[in-house]
Amino acid sequence: MMRQVERGTVTSRPNREILDVVIVNGQARGIVCRNLVTGEIERYAGHAVLLCTGGYGTAYYLSTNAVNSNVTAAWRAHKRGAFFANPCYTQIHPTCIPVSGTHQSKLTLMSESLRNDGRVWVPKNRGDKRPPEQVPESERDYYLERRYPSFGNLVPRDVASRNAKAVCDDGRGVGESGLAVYLDFADAITRLGEDVIRTRYGNLFDMYTKITDDNPYRVPMRIYPAIHYAMGGLWVDYNLMSTVPGLHVLGEANFSDHGANRLGASALMQGLADGYFVIPYTLANYLGGATLAPVTVDHDAFKEAESAVQARIDRLLAVKGAKTPRALHRELGALLWDEVGMARNDAGLRKALQRIPQLRDEFWQNVSVPGPQNNMNKNLEYAGRVADYLEFAELLTLDALHRAESCGGHFREESQTPEGEALRDDEHFSYVAAWQFNGVGEPPTLHQEPLVFEYVKPSQRSYK
Repeated sequence: MMRQVERGTVTSRPNREILDVVIVNGQARGIVCRNLVTGEIERYAGHAVLLCTGGYGTAYYLSTNAVNSNVTAAWRAHKRGAFFANPCYTQIHPTCIPVSGTHQSKLTLMSESLRNDGRVWVPKNRGDKRPPEQVPESERDYYLERRYPSFGNLVPRDVASRNAKAVCDDGRGVGESGLAVYLDFADAITRLGEDVIRTRYGNLFDMYTKITDDNPYRVPMRIYPAIHYAMGGLWVDYNLMSTVPGLHVLGEANFSDHGANRLGASALMQGLADGYFVIPYTLANYLGGATLAPVTVDHDAFKEAESAVQARIDRLLAVKGAKTPRALHRELGALLWDEVGMARNDAGLRKALQRIPQLRDEFWQNVSVPGPQNNMNKNLEYAGRVADYLEFAELLTLDALHRAESCGGHFREESQTPEGEALRDDEHFSYVAAWQFNGVGEPPTLHQEPLVFEYVKPSQRSYK
């Protein structure tokens, strides 16, 4: 695309945020967006719409995603008729730098390649706050090596994440918060030499030192799981078109390649495949076969969409409450992390479904959004995204409640083996859950797309 921008065949309009999709005669024919510099509401018409806006991981507030990542464009498209598929499928990454305080707005991802040579451990005794070098080998629990002798520190990321949470919940977490485990390279340095480790991981070690002021060549790293990649998204067919004709969804904004797997398919593959290999052909196919009447931004559908966008902005600015959008977002994120995170159960999910509408009501009654609408206003920009998260979070949680199985990286406590591992239920849940919007606070309609496996059959796994 940037090559076409350079050639003058594509016009790039940065610093805009899409706030609605315009539907004309049942087809996506344009967007309404806000100029984030001037505050102006702008209309753009086209023959089709390509939504390539990333994922929704920041619903959990703290994640490895950029703070500006959000669900707004996908959610507004969902409210216009695009089905949302598998929203509860969110990838959790085990090797992140732990939370250090409420001042943080995001978390930093460390490459999982570190687990090739690093050994994960915690003290055997609860409440042991000694520095790691003072904990003798006999009092260390290398819990991944103990529980999974065949794979050790190389177990899949959801297994590593869930076990880190378990030992921390057991009171054996390390660091001031107790929400961390050690990733120790002492044995690898002794065996291979510091130069080899520096060659393999030097950039990661440097990054860790800059953030934590600890030297991982001398003391173990501290890591803890965090939300990473959104594997659910808007439902699309093999042409990357949503249930709204003309609305195509690419990359992390769609659900297409993921299911509940652990790697998010991966993000790199999906970005390359959707943008470079698929959409140039499928979009051309759509344009060649669709009947597209001439439409301009003066069409009544654009006026209606702009009016709805403006009304929402006016409503946000009119509340003049006492609580910042960030404070409300942080509370929502903590609720999702605790109840809809690594391990989920019926009671916790129902608790979240009861609390989310209360948070949403509090937002609209007490949010504080200072500043004007017709200028650069980061408060207004952020508040709109939090408002959408407070709607989307209900669907995410409902999807998690509905799927009463342990599936890929998603552990349902009611669905586990006698050894405490994830237990599949392919007989009842081998389908994509695609949800249809029926109104804020109204139960959505579930549409099931069956998953049929002809050659490679799903099977129960063991990492013992």
